[in-house]
Amino acid sequence: MSRSVQPEAMDFIAAFNDPRAAAQYAEGPPRFVPGYEALHRMTAILLAEGRPGNARVLVLGAGGGQELRALAEAQPTWTFVGVDPAREMLKEAERVLGPLMDRVTLVEGYIDDAPSGPFDAAACLLTLHFLDPEERAATVRGIHQRLKHGAPFVAAHASFPQAEDERPRWLDRYESYAVASGADREKARKARTAVGAHLPALSPEQDEDILNAGGFLDVTLFFAAFTWRGWVARA
Repeated sequence: MSRSVQPEAMDFIAAFNDPRAAAQYAEGPPRFVPGYEALHRMTAILLAEGRPGNARVLVLGAGGGQELRALAEAQPTWTFVGVDPAREMLKEAERVLGPLMDRVTLVEGYIDDAPSGPFDAAACLLTLHFLDPEERAATVRGIHQRLKHGAPFVAAHASFPQAEDERPRWLDRYESYAVASGADREKARKARTAVGAHLPALSPEQDEDILNAGGFLDVTLFFAAFTWRGWVARA
């Protein structure tokens, strides 16, 4: 994310800056994202391919600390820079990481605020779907510019067919999965409404085009679960 984020995305960021919402964040993704914990494990495996034991890793959208904790536990010799625009979510990340914080630097801001690197790997999980196509493309380019040649990048976020006759069906499945996973039915309905009205989700084909245009090579789908997709690529 860069500083020219659109108003719709700013609304989501404002919500994440609510201390109560930040404290409760960890309850949400496992109920709305099928295979949430497995996604973290797969990300750690993909980022480790060919990387040095002392790898320095960039994590964009790191507020809450869930993926940082998973990656730090999987790779005890790596160090991390986590970037997020929501201060309360970064506070929650500090709490979640605990003693692991000695290998993590947290930065409040967007991709433009991240160190120039070069980093050995990068991840951006459950974040890029908040950005419109232009802003998303700029963010992907910013990540690419901060990576070493050949470094792996993992991106995973909401990405599903956007055709008028398909989109509602996938949003229904998003809601139904959350209810089946234990989410309150009314909260799941409100989440579906918010996603349908304000989240600038793209189709998987559009997302892959943005990764390719951003300079990444070997863009490969590794994760697909209802309305969610994940790719691994190389800088």
